[in-house]
Parts: sequence; structure tokens; C-alpha cells
Amino acid sequence: MSTLHLSVAGAVAELRLDNPAKLNSLTVPMLEALDAHCATLERSAEIRVVILTGAGEKAFCAGADIGAWGPMAPFDFARLWVREGHRIFDRLARLGKPTIAALNGHAFGGGLELAACCDIRVITPKAALALPEAGIGIVPGWSGTQRVARLLPEAVVKEMALFGRRIGAERALALGFVAEVAEDVGAAARAIAERAASLSPRAVEVAKYMIQAGVGEDRAALIEALGSGMIAASADRAEGVGAFAEKRKPVFSGR
Repeated sequence: MSTLHLSVAGAVAELRLDNPAKLNSLTVPMLEALDAHCATLERSAEIRVVILTGAGEKAFCAGADIGAWGPMAPFDFARLWVREGHRIFDRLARLGKPTIAALNGHAFGGGLELAACCDIRVITPKAALALPEAGIGIVPGWSGTQRVARLLPEAVVKEMALFGRRIGAERALALGFVAEVAEDVGAAARAIAERAASLSPRAVEVAKYMIQAGVGEDRAALIEALGSGMIAASADRAEGVGAFAEKRKPVFSGR
């Protein structure tokens, strides 16, 4: 069954889309696996960086498998496919560890939206980006008009979504959507990952939260998380928790 596999080598984890017969198109099992793997990655203290890539050489991800959502009734399509997929993509985007998309081939529709969830992207020279949903009578549903529109100029997103045009690797580099064009995207992604893994994991995590809050990605939760992290390091927090456990009135020092 097509799915998404997690493997770990030292401090670097790799998520690999495994549906090459359908150009790594996303299925329900793949979305469920992504959701579960994100929970595992978030809780792991050993993993510091995550690489996301696809099996085969033709496509990173050609989007959502039409066979998975085509038969759905409108309400089920909106609730069980679009809304649930959006939630899972958001979970990847808000992962506390740096993420790298190694685009081993084309990233179309949901595949482009998936790549946009990562912090940095590298791409093979022959790959292209596209939002082809209008060609089959639907619209982007997993942040193509939102997150992708924050990473690419409005005119370029309209070029893809309204006119069906594809963006090549070199143009994606010039636009800043990808950081590097490489024949071996796996090696390029691993080199970036090893460098990131050598940095302070706490500093990297907090820097990611600060940047995300600045651009509006889960801002409310991140502000409360950063504030809670600061207060958790205080002597007052230790005193408050200790006093509660000992059933006495706390004496706060303001430290």
C-alpha cells in the first residue's frame, strides 16, 4: 500500500513519499502516516533535522490522488479531505525542527503545497512547480492560495493557479522559493541537514518559532509557547509548583 516512510540516521530523519506508480500522489494512508510521523518527530530529542522527499525520479509529488477524493460527496470532500489534509500540512509546517524538501521531481498541486510547508527547498534541474487544480475543476485546498502565496509573488501564484503555467527550477531559484538547484538533491539536502544538525537545537527551534510568528504562521500559539517557555525557567514557577505540591502558600521572589 502506498504510504510515507520514516527513517532516521543519527540526528537526521527522512520522510519519503512512496507511491511512485502514481508519481507519489497523496492518498489517505499517506496523509495519516504524515500525521503520525510528525507526532513522532516532534517528541524526539535525538532528531534535529527532517528531510522530506519522494521515491523515484519523475516526481516529488504530483498532488492528491484523484481516486482518493474523486468519489467523495461535496461535504465529505470539504471536511474529510480538504480540511483534514490542511490540518496535517499545518502540523508539518509548524514542526519545531528545521525541515528540508528535497524535490527529486515535479511538485504539482498538493505536492507544491507540501513542499511549501518545509523551511527550505532544493530541486533537481528538470523539475517544475505547478498549481494545476483548475484543469480538473477544483481549486488549491492545502494552502496553495495562502502559504504558497506568502513564499512566491502574487503574480507568480496567479500565473500557476489561473493560467495553468509551470515554473521551472531555475526560475524557482531566482524567485527564492528554492535555495539550491542540484543534480543530486538527496546529497544536497543531507549536506544542509548535517550543517543544521551541528547548530544549537534549542536556538534553531526558537528562531524558527520567532520567524513563523513574524510571518503569521500559528502566531497566537507561538507567542504563548515562547512566553510559557520563558516563565517555565523562572524561580517563581518552581516555587509555585512546589507550593502547590506541598499544599502551602507560595512565596514569590520575582526571579
